[in-house]
Amino acid sequence: MKIYLNNEKFVAGMTLKDEGAPEQNNTALHVAKDPEGVIENRAKVAQFLEMRLDDFVCANQTHSANFYKVTQADTGRGALTQTSAILNTDALYTFETGIVLTSFSADCVPVMFYHEACGVVGVIHSGWQGTVKGITLHLLRHLVDVEKCDASGFFVYIGSALSQEKFEVDADVYEKFLHLGYAKEFMFYRAETKKYHIDNQKTVRKQCELAGVPHDQIFVDETCTFISAEGFSYREERETGRHMSFMMRK
Repeated sequence: MKIYLNNEKFVAGMTLKDEGAPEQNNTALHVAKDPEGVIENRAKVAQFLEMRLDDFVCANQTHSANFYKVTQADTGRGALTQTSAILNTDALYTFETGIVLTSFSADCVPVMFYHEACGVVGVIHSGWQGTVKGITLHLLRHLVDVEKCDASGFFVYIGSALSQEKFEVDADVYEKFLHLGYAKEFMFYRAETKKYHIDNQKTVRKQCELAGVPHDQIFVDETCTFISAEGFSYREERETGRHMSFMMRK
């Protein structure tokens, strides 16, 4: 796995594709051919974190802009069965310690964040649909406006995702990004293929900045999930596993 942050207060990371693990280290039950193998892969993450799977919280992601405030009462949801996961949710946040928040992706942009002074951590799943719906911007503004967190205190980690070179789309998706009003600089047109190329990671980073997060407190992993041998890519192969991105306040 890849660790983005691990100190005395917070830990954030992302699992990687591994040919030697069950289902190549797929961690998502909704695409599992071997659910027991997926649970085994999740258990390795729990072991690394010195936590139990009962401390994990997972959502049934639907490419929405919905977010959910997690408490201790939610621990274990989605960790062992898909049916117990939080419904129709693509972002989770909590103020409580000892809860492992998770999101699952294969090309979509995973976002992990923390705010030390406010005591909040969160994860976001932002595929292109979530990005055009503004899920990251909506959640961060909620945390500022409703939870009263100072935007300048957020630290954000944007994990591996599909690169701009590999994220080619038709005009309909391009128009949706263009309609955001701030994504034009993150797109280009390739005449020979008649396709637009979009940088979803940079668009998400811009959403963080629009919410007030300082530019130098946003870290982007530019590893392409399509190109990397350690990446699961839905664009490359429709039947593929998923990375787990995780964030915890210790």
